[in-house]
Amino acid sequence: MTRDEELYQQGNAFRKVQNWKRALECYAEAIELNPHSPALHAREMLLSILNYRCKALLNP
Repeated sequence: MTRDEELYQQGNAFRKVQNWKRALECYAEAIELNPHSPALHAREMLLSILNYRCKALLNP
């Protein structure tokens, strides 16, 4: 497993326990390593959901 794949999986694990900040950080790192990583789609989806649910979560 490559480092970007590991970060994507870690992001998914953080997302499942609702640690949004760490999930986004992992996805961002994965995207830096591989711009075609599935983390790109996961990050966009999570940001969309968070923007819809509560913008305050992204701006503490």
